Order: sequence, then structure tokens, then C-alpha cells
Amino acid sequence: MKAVRLRISGIVQGVAFRPFVYRIAVRAGVAGYVKNVGGSGVEIHVEGEPERVEEFIQLLWRLKPERARIDEYSHMEVPPQGYTSFQIHKSDSSAYYRSIIPPDFSICKDCLREILSETRWHLYPFNSCAYCGPRYSMIYTVPYDRENTAMRSFPLCEECRREYHDPENERRFHAEGISCPSCGPKTRLLNNRSEVLANDVEAVREAARLIDAGFIVAVKGLGGFHIAASAVDDNVVAELRLRKRRSTKPFAVMCLNLDIVARLVELTTVAAEILDSPEKPIVLLPIKQDAPVSRLVAPNLRKLGVFLPYTGLHYLLLSWTRDKYVIMTSGNPYNEPMCISDIEAFEKLAGIADYFLTHNREIVNRVDDSVARFTGGRVVLLRRGRGYSPRWVRLPFQVDREVVAFGAMLQSAGAVAFEDKVVLTQFIGDVDEYGSFLDLEKYLGLLVKTYHIPLPSSVMVADLHPLYPSTLLAEEWSKKHGAELIRVQHHWAHIAAVMAEHGVYEEEVVGIAVDGVGFGSDGTAWGGEVLLASLRDFRRVGCLKPQKMPGGDIAAEYPARMLAGILSDKLSREEVAEVFRELGLVEPGFKRGWDELKIVLNQLEGTLPLTSSTGRVLDAASAMLRFCMHRTYEGEPAIVLEDNSKPTEERLKVEVRENGIYTVDTSSIILQALECLRAGKPREEIAYMIQHAIGYGLSLVASRFLGRRKRIVLSGGAAVNNYLLQGVMEALADREVEILMPREVPAGDGGIALGQTAIGAHLFKK
Repeated sequence: MKAVRLRISGIVQGVAFRPFVYRIAVRAGVAGYVKNVGGSGVEIHVEGEPERVEEFIQLLWRLKPERARIDEYSHMEVPPQGYTSFQIHKSDSSAYYRSIIPPDFSICKDCLREILSETRWHLYPFNSCAYCGPRYSMIYTVPYDRENTAMRSFPLCEECRREYHDPENERRFHAEGISCPSCGPKTRLLNNRSEVLANDVEAVREAARLIDAGFIVAVKGLGGFHIAASAVDDNVVAELRLRKRRSTKPFAVMCLNLDIVARLVELTTVAAEILDSPEKPIVLLPIKQDAPVSRLVAPNLRKLGVFLPYTGLHYLLLSWTRDKYVIMTSGNPYNEPMCISDIEAFEKLAGIADYFLTHNREIVNRVDDSVARFTGGRVVLLRRGRGYSPRWVRLPFQVDREVVAFGAMLQSAGAVAFEDKVVLTQFIGDVDEYGSFLDLEKYLGLLVKTYHIPLPSSVMVADLHPLYPSTLLAEEWSKKHGAELIRVQHHWAHIAAVMAEHGVYEEEVVGIAVDGVGFGSDGTAWGGEVLLASLRDFRRVGCLKPQKMPGGDIAAEYPARMLAGILSDKLSREEVAEVFRELGLVEPGFKRGWDELKIVLNQLEGTLPLTSSTGRVLDAASAMLRFCMHRTYEGEPAIVLEDNSKPTEERLKVEVRENGIYTVDTSSIILQALECLRAGKPREEIAYMIQHAIGYGLSLVASRFLGRRKRIVLSGGAAVNNYLLQGVMEALADREVEILMPREVPAGDGGIALGQTAIGAHLFKK
């Protein structure tokens, strides 16, 4: 007889792994047990004839469930215990093996088929099985057992219990989240005065009718509330914008199926695969010219965010609407986190929604929808939430001291690091908003608890900016726990995040970091940088030319100010004023017209804060070309600029100068673009030329430091810009150089925490 004990980590809880192990153990003819352990791992003990034990191990690797992922596997021989059968043991919280907390999975095709067929789950919105349904959004603690989730409030009925204990029932045997209309969550429809109007299936059907009638409905989903409304009616969309105080930020549209998606956007095979993946993110795709969608859904943009229903509730709701697609946007007041409880929703959304379609299953952890796009033909994440979080990212080295990273400020996330893994929180948002700040602390605390991070001996990592709320939280935790705190420069962290993802850690790379703003080592605002960086240190060797920011942060909100600052680098105040008069930019660019412009011109003659930000140059270009005169959401002028660009073979001349470090002359780029505008060239082509020139210029600087290096790292929020990337690639066309970009985390500040943990862990390696 032979006995072995296996310990497995990865995604092995909440994915039918234990039932799978049971079935292959019976098939191989071995005895023993399988059980979940604390930290989201699995322990297996098998014993029997040596050839049968070997067969079991081979089946384990060959037939593992589709959703399962084995990252680590340990295998040791132990004395046989005399088991006569194979069993699924109760989970053991005292045993501990770090693994991935299971993310949420979209409803599978089998469960959807049961909802739409004459089964006992007919029209039941919460049907799920071992391979699909909520996980992270409803888990209180690990291991993933029913009593540790929001489903503990719903005891199984006799039929569900029988299936739960039936080894022949592959989809429901020991599936913790299962339920049916007899024992599971219930839906109800209320008005915004909390009066119940309908229950169960009729609640969903009536909500669909209300959406068709032009009403706005709050829908309690998987990781939070959505706001659902017609995507066709201009009046409805305008009213939704008014109520949400969201003047231009695009809304996502949920479509019943891929056929509906193809009516609205240009759908490729790759995009269809991503949309229909278990993660089901929102994907930004080119909108069709004749798409039957209100122009107010994504004003000034040529892309539309679309996604598919990922729960039975969403599917039924859409199937009963007239159009089979609706706006499905975050259910939150302006600039606050998404609501997750009924009490919170009625308190905060009553002025937005006319009706509420809700249910009685608690949302334990807020998880926003993930958002993806294509850059250079590759999929990149803009927001990492449902479906992707909290899967870990592997580091290319072992961590000697655990790390807690607090991220940046805007569109951010935190992280913890241990062994050779980094676990990022889900998308948190802008932590200068108090609710998001509390979420950062809450979800970092959840990761610390789940993975047993010893805070006193950990390294805490914060952004270099002294006033970021995330930095202040790191300082507070450091003092409270007596932990060492380090501060990492923003753009270094951007580059380090990509290095960590691609397994680069023992070498120095040339990195290009392009984003809105980050606090520089010299105390100025950086944002278009070329760095020589390793995980131990970095050196700034190039940047975009620092430009004046009239009014400081106000120039980020009103990009005409930034345009004035850039023009003033080479033009007199009179010439700057003439440009604004000539292009008709005074009234739309400045709230108080000429009076405000005169104040700005006076400011330009004094000492003003400088920035090398890529985002601010793109903002200025967007204002000059009259694409966007007021930023109402993060990155809006640059996003609108890219979306309205048209590629051309014509190029602007890029000037690089050396003055201590190499600088790309963005004043020259903008002035050349101005002359093109005066010459009557299409502004869409001028927009392309500006973005291309910025990427080309930074890449020219980077190429000076390549030496024998064969890779350049590109990161930062603007790294997802197609035309900037094309400029980078064109400058390197005659060099055999690979461009490394983010894959598993966002290029923007949502990926900063990964870079922070990689740097913190590497600096404290023994």
C-alpha cells in the first residue's frame, strides 16, 4: 500500500474541485479524503495500491475542472491510515494553505438552459452550480463553504440537499452556492418610497416593462447595484445624466447576447471570446454608424462599452425588454462607491432611480464590473474587478518579508505580497472620496486576514506623494503596527508593475511611463517619463518638456488653461491671446471668457507649477482642436482626442534636446499642430499626429539608452492609447526590441500597487 498527501493552491475552492477529486478517486480505486483548508487551499490524502495512487495523480492533472487553476502542488509520502473509502471531509480552518480566493463567475450555459427550460429552476434568477455563480462577492471568510458565505441564510431544501450529497450529480455535488425557488433568494420590486409592487418572477418582468416605459430602475446585481435604463431614448438618457450628475462620462450597455452586440458595435472573433468568457467584462468596441443607440450614451466618443448578462437575473430582465439591451451603469451617487445594500441604495439612489429591483441575498464584498479594451491589437484591462479579482499575480522571486501596498489615489487598488505572489484588491476607485478610502482599508484588511500577513514585520509601501489619502493610511498603519514604511515614486511603480508581470527582476530596463500626473522625486509633477529602472532603484533620463500649469490642478479640469501654458513657452501673451481669439476658444475654454483669459495670461508671466505630464499635453491638444473643453471625468479630454483621431501618413517633426536630461519639446509639437490647423488640415488627422509624435519622441529618448537591451517597458494610464503606442513602435522600427505592456493588471493607477509590492519585496530581500 502507498499513501500520499497533496496540498494544492491556485483556484481550487468554489470551482467543483473537491467533487472532482472524489470522482477521480472512485475511478482510480483509492481511499482517503479531500478537504478545503484555511487560506483557500485544498488538502488531499490518498492511499491504495501504488499503481492506483499514480493513476489518481495523473487524472488530477489531466481532467481538472475548467474553472480550476493549479498554481502550486506539493506531494509527500505518508504512512497509510487505513481508509476504506474516499470522502469529502469538512473544511479545516485550523489547517492553512495560501491559495486564491475564488473570484465571481458568470452564469454557465447549463444553468441558463435550466432557467429557460421547464425544470424546477424555470425562470429562477439565482440558479448556479459548481462551475458558476457568485464567489468573492458573497464570501465572509475562507475556506469557501456555504456557512462562510451569504448563502448561509438559505438552508437547502430536501431536493437541493439530495443533489448536494449525490456524487453522480457533477454540477451540484458539494456545490456550496446552489439553491432553487423553494430555498433560495427572492426578488422584489419596490418604488422609491420603499413600497413593494411585485415579487419573484413578476418583479423582474415588471421591471423590464418599466424600463421600456422610460423609467429608471436600480437593479441589485452580483457585486453591487446597477442603474438600468433605456439606451435608445434620448430623453431617458438625458434625465439619467441629470440625476446622476454625470454630464458626459459614457454609460455601458448590457446586451442579451452576441447577436445583439453585433448590431451595436464592430465585433471581432477575439472580442466575442472575451465578452463571452467566464469573466464577462465590459469591452470598449467601435460603435457602428447606424447603431440604434442614443448619442447621449457615449457622447463625443466612437467606442461603446458593451457586456453580456452574467447572472440569471440580468438575463431574464434583458430578455423581457423590448430592445434586448439597456444601459447598465454603476448604482452610485456622483463620485461615490457603488451601493451594495438595500438600505444604502434607498438612501442614496432614491433621487436617481424610480424603482428598485432587489433581492434578499447579501452582497458582502463590493465588486465593480471589469473593463477592457484593445490597444495595438492586444487586450488590456482598464478596471480590474468582477471575474478577475482577487486572483493573484506571480512574482519572479520569493518574498522574504510580506508587503502591504496602498496604491495611489485615482482609480486605485491596494495589494499584499507573500511567498512569490501579489494579491490585489478589486478596483477601489478614487480614494480622495471617503467611501472609497474606507473600502481601501476594508479590503486590504480582508487580504491581510485571509493570508495571515504579519503586519509588524511587514514592509508597507506608499506613493511618494505626501498628501495622497492612501499614503496617509499607510503612515497610520505603519505607526499602529510598528511596521517599516517606504515611499515609492509613482512612475517607477508603473514600470515595476510590468517588470513583475513579465518576470523581469534581475536587470535594469528602459521604461516609458505616460500618465496624467505623479509626484516626482524633485517635487514637481511628472507624467511623461523615460526611466532606467530596476526593482532596486531608478534614474530619470528623459521626459516631456515641463510646461506651466496656470491655476495648478484647475488646468487639469479646464484644458484650455494648459493650452495657454504650453503656447506661452514660445509665444508672447499677445500672440497667445490671438490664437485663442482666432480659434474661437475663449468662451468655451474659460468660464468667464476674456476676463479669465487675461488673468491666466498674467499668471503665465509669473512662477507657476510645472508638469511633464503626458495627459496634460493631450488635454491641451483636445482643447485646441475643440474636442473637449471641460474634463468631467478622469482622462476625458485625452480619451475623446484618441477616439476622434484618424490615422495619416503625415508626421510632425519631433525635437529632442538635452539639458541635464533629454526632453521632448511638446511646445514645438503643439505649435506645428496649430499651423496644420490653420492650413485647413482635418483636425482628426492633426489629433493623430500629436499623439503619435509624443510616443515617437519618448521612444527616441528611450532608444538612446537601449544599448544591448532588447526590451522596453511601456506603462501608465496613457499607455493604452493606440496612436501613442504606434509612435513608440515607429521610432523603434529598425531595432529588434520587444515592448512589454501590462497584461493582468491595468496600465493606469489600478496596477500601481503591483509595482509597489515588487519594489518593496525586492528591496528587502535578504
